[in-house]
Amino acid sequence: MLWPQTYDPFGNRWLSTAVAALPVVVLLGLVAIGHIRAWAAALLGLGVALAVALFAFHMPASAAFGSAAYGAAYGLFPIGWIVLNVMFLHGLTVQSGRFEILRSRLTRLAPDRRVQLILVAYAFGGFIEGSAGFGAPVAITAAMLMQLGFAPIRASAMALLANTAPVAFGSVGIPITTLAQVTGLDVLELSRMAGRQLPVFSLMIPFWIVVAYGGWRALAGVWPAALVAGGSFALVQFLVSNFHGPWLVDTAAGLTCIASLVTLLRFWQPRDGWKAPEELHDSASAPAPHSAADPAPAATPKPAGNPWLPWLLLAGILFLWGLPDVKKAFDGVSAPGFAVTGLHQQVVRVPPVVESLAAKPEEAVFKLNWISATGTGILLAGILAGFAMGFSPREMLRTYFETLLRVRTSLVTIAAMLALGNVTKYSGADATLGLALAGTGPLYPFFGTLLGWLGVALTGSDTASNVLFGGLQKITSQQLGLNPYLMCAANSVGGVMGKMIDAQSIVVAGVATRVHGQEGRILRAVFGHSIALAALVGVLVTVMSRYSTP
Repeated sequence: MLWPQTYDPFGNRWLSTAVAALPVVVLLGLVAIGHIRAWAAALLGLGVALAVALFAFHMPASAAFGSAAYGAAYGLFPIGWIVLNVMFLHGLTVQSGRFEILRSRLTRLAPDRRVQLILVAYAFGGFIEGSAGFGAPVAITAAMLMQLGFAPIRASAMALLANTAPVAFGSVGIPITTLAQVTGLDVLELSRMAGRQLPVFSLMIPFWIVVAYGGWRALAGVWPAALVAGGSFALVQFLVSNFHGPWLVDTAAGLTCIASLVTLLRFWQPRDGWKAPEELHDSASAPAPHSAADPAPAATPKPAGNPWLPWLLLAGILFLWGLPDVKKAFDGVSAPGFAVTGLHQQVVRVPPVVESLAAKPEEAVFKLNWISATGTGILLAGILAGFAMGFSPREMLRTYFETLLRVRTSLVTIAAMLALGNVTKYSGADATLGLALAGTGPLYPFFGTLLGWLGVALTGSDTASNVLFGGLQKITSQQLGLNPYLMCAANSVGGVMGKMIDAQSIVVAGVATRVHGQEGRILRAVFGHSIALAALVGVLVTVMSRYSTP
């Protein structure tokens, strides 16, 4: 029997909105200010979400617990699968000694911490986002920054901040192509519109992360590198999104950015004598290259070789894995999906979130597409890199088991957080929050952008935010006489600014930098930046709305 969602269960919009927000408030509050571990905060937040769904929104118990199970399964696969295999690859590079070699080469190429930050977190991270997404760029770049000598909390925060610029076109353009599917709008026109909004911030982010890391004095000595990185990335992002489409935007922009920076560094280096915070021995001191939480270097030294090889293998395989034709072929030989009992096609959204009462019931099919999953590509890269670095199968198995033990509590956290997000989605609480922002009338271009930010903060995915709120953005913008392409693209572009504060991304960053139990510090380090950047996107969209006709 179909269960229609209700978006004002108390007959009072403000009360319904406040109750719908309780799970998010509890989760973020406990993580940010509570002295409680992330896995416990996630489980408590999930309990509140289930209580709200069952007793406030009157969701059937089978659907409520089914949505929690569905979210937990999705948290473990594909998200947890990515995290586990990224950390396996990272562990192999540390044990082989190649990470130390990479560290020394990067130090010679870019001895200045500020330039390393731009090169690794922004340029290389943007390139990885183009193929992988789902937390892989944050995990990889945060681990690399920490091994370069950045303090763990700073490495986590900077990786999260830098990951904003490419997310809307990440994973071979999936957020934009999915947005086109759920709204019925033209994918190329959506790509063009997003490609006119996001490059403004892609240009800005290298400057922003340097200031966030070391203050305005830090920026004075490296503004040429920030300008070259941001300018090259933004220009290619604009050109590819407007004249080709959403599929290769980040790959092309990331490669161009890396090449531009490397070229610049051949002729220019910072010479202002600025010292990094870690070099001043502040309270957040950097760890040694191999901290106690890191895998120990191999007892028998492995043969020397190109330290970039593991990461080049990773980038190449992820690019191949992300191609639509390859994913389709791999999906064809994967196990069939499993419909979630009590949830699949049992929940239906109603107006004004959808256009009519004849909306299609929500699907809930867990797809065990283990071959095409990004994590499987990362695992293959890890195995190939392991053999190339001289590891035996037995040594790799031992490293994999050690990695699993290190990330086990983080996997529980990710599963609980995704379960919370799914309960919020299927109960309709997310739409209640969205409708509160959609009811802002003339201010809608600003608050509609924040709706995308809210969606990513809740779900951890720009793609999921577009699925949740893409239809609502289209309907509301048409009712208000706004360009639906403008507001739907704003949902995706505004959403990327929420990526740095979603619980899933924070846990992934914490896993990569070995700061278990300190997720609250990471959240506090990035929360203000997330709000400020989302507000700036809202201002830009508001200005564009005055000149963009329906």
